[in-house]
Amino acid sequence: MRAHEVIAALDRGDVDAALDSGLMELACSDDFARADVSDNDRERILAAAAKLRFAWDARERYHARQQRLDERARKRDARRAHAPSADGTVNPALPAAAANALAKALARAQGK
Repeated sequence: MRAHEVIAALDRGDVDAALDSGLMELACSDDFARADVSDNDRERILAAAAKLRFAWDARERYHARQQRLDERARKRDARRAHAPSADGTVNPALPAAAANALAKALARAQGK
């Protein structure tokens, strides 16, 4: 039965082989009595499956968060981009106060 392949893979620490042997299917089916699996091995299979589900869920949450952060950055960059105003001039990427402070500092540096 595949249950013994899963157990052997878990004994070796080879989670990929356990997955290939049907770890998640076995854990979801809860058909351990027919597979002649000891209580200890049953607990190991269920624990390994739970760890994998937790890791997969965490990965999905991470990817969703990355997408949200990327979208926020894209929108922020679009707002900061140089956009022509109604009179055809280009608005500065800096806020007005920062642009004025920078202009004053440049004027002082140039001795004006």
